[in-house]
Amino acid sequence: MPKMTSILLQRPDGSLLFVEMPATHAYQLSALNLRLHKELSKLTADNVPELPKAIAEIGELELLDESLSAVSGMDYINELERAFAAIRESAYPLVSLLTEIRALQAQLEQWYEEEDLI
Repeated sequence: MPKMTSILLQRPDGSLLFVEMPATHAYQLSALNLRLHKELSKLTADNVPELPKAIAEIGELELLDESLSAVSGMDYINELERAFAAIRESAYPLVSLLTEIRALQAQLEQWYEEEDLI
């Protein structure tokens, strides 16, 4: 079983989201999240998604509350890509943010294929 790391994200409403990532790629999601937060205020579109904020990386996650669960990094990054691809932005070069999202998406796809998890 490959080593996984969970990224703890806090949604704008305060609720928590756990994203399970390959340990080798977890820092990339954390860094991407920080970059996206830095750039969100520069977007002028009316449909900018509310993005949860990365607050911690957790090596081995054991959730004790049965109402909580972790989402796969692949599912999360696919949702993130869809949300940012739908932004109707004209004043900011959104392409650079989408490129970063899609680069991590491609890396995750390759990792999942190499691990025979797809």
